Amino acid sequence: MASSDSSATKLPLKPIPGSYGLPFFGPMSDRHDYFYHQGRDKFFAERIKKYQSTVIRTNMPPGPFISSNPRVIALLDGVSFQILLDNSKVDKRDVLDGTFMPSTSFTGGYRACAFQDTTEPSHALLKTFYLNLLAAKHASFIPLFRNNLAEHFTDLEDQLAGKSSKASFNSSVGSASFNFLFRLLTGQDPSATKIGSDGPSLVTTWLAAQLAPLATLGLPRIFNYVEDFLIRTIPVPAWAVKSSYKKLFEGFASAGSSVLDEAERLGIKRDEACHNLVFMLGFNAQGGLVNQFPILIKWVGLGGESLHRELAEEIRTVVKEENGVSLRALDRMTLTKSVVYEVMRIEPAVPFQYAKAREDLVVESHDAAYEIKKGEMIFGYQPFATKDPKIFERAEEFVAQRFVGPDGEKLLSHVLWSNGRETEEPTPDNKQCPAKNLVVLMCRLYLVEFFLRYDTFTFDFKPVVLGPQVTIKSLVKASY
Repeated sequence: MASSDSSATKLPLKPIPGSYGLPFFGPMSDRHDYFYHQGRDKFFAERIKKYQSTVIRTNMPPGPFISSNPRVIALLDGVSFQILLDNSKVDKRDVLDGTFMPSTSFTGGYRACAFQDTTEPSHALLKTFYLNLLAAKHASFIPLFRNNLAEHFTDLEDQLAGKSSKASFNSSVGSASFNFLFRLLTGQDPSATKIGSDGPSLVTTWLAAQLAPLATLGLPRIFNYVEDFLIRTIPVPAWAVKSSYKKLFEGFASAGSSVLDEAERLGIKRDEACHNLVFMLGFNAQGGLVNQFPILIKWVGLGGESLHRELAEEIRTVVKEENGVSLRALDRMTLTKSVVYEVMRIEPAVPFQYAKAREDLVVESHDAAYEIKKGEMIFGYQPFATKDPKIFERAEEFVAQRFVGPDGEKLLSHVLWSNGRETEEPTPDNKQCPAKNLVVLMCRLYLVEFFLRYDTFTFDFKPVVLGPQVTIKSLVKASY
């Protein structure tokens, strides 16, 4: 909740607690707490406890010397977080990655649509292009992704039959998602272009150079400060990954000529459209999905065999009754839908949101109101917003049935993974993910295809730089 008038709130108006510390030393101390001494969740939880507030002042990485101003106002509950979704109140110009912005040399000299604010004319034009493109490909979503998943499951089974008797889920599903996205957008296979079979690794290399200041490799403690110095003192230059990006760009430019023709008809320069599409495919889509699918399989795996039986029963029953897998069939699978939403609630693939106040604001939490000045950086930590115990019962638990039924569906407005509420739709005038509905569909379809093939599975996982690293240990073929 937010307003521009402090008299409009009925809650007590309080100063925002917290501290930025001394210049340089304060940001460095917070950075080391965040990455090495406390870890992400504890970093925020300790400050909530210390200041008895879910709206606090703190510094966010990367800090010196990459970020000129690491100071933020952190929103750590499900009520105050909502201001970040109100584009009339906040400006999202160049804040996609937080308190710093990677060089536009990573994207051919253009500011990609994701870095643009809704008030910039090119934002609406590019977003319209994305939405039109996805709408035109709508009929291809299910058959194309099913074909890619068939390749993925064959790969997992081949790995399990090999010497190691285990399968790397992340690399397998990463290839499947990249191939699907490239085929969907261009109508061609990436192997027929300069990209070959290297698409996922090219994207990973390109992303890592941009996002390195926001990550930690989890090295032994003795190397913490060496790592910190190496990746958070000077940004990785774009030329270091120029060859990787060039392959992605040229592959898309050659395979996506008809898509780029449509962009030109809308008034977008061909070169700019291609760089934006590579960014959407690589950063927004592939970068998100390589986290989302491991997160999905992790939580479904932790649900155990009882959840697997329930999902398999629902999926197989509906597919039989509907004579196949279709949008209508997917929509009838209430448990499957709920499980996907619950995964997105409990562990959003992109946990951060940033924006700057367009004007002086009053932001409300559950129990107080706070003044934010025009131009101040606002940061939202989504896992704390979507695990707010004052909104969700058993907020820290994975509850598969949470979103089933009318009462469960009312909670969907608090599922925020897409840079918007799950009950809202992406438009040219907002910052919600243009592929929001496609991502949800892909996650549902993944579970459908999985449980049509298998009864259950066993796995291991460990946290890595982004999301969990999942290893499949066994797959039990469907018994029907």
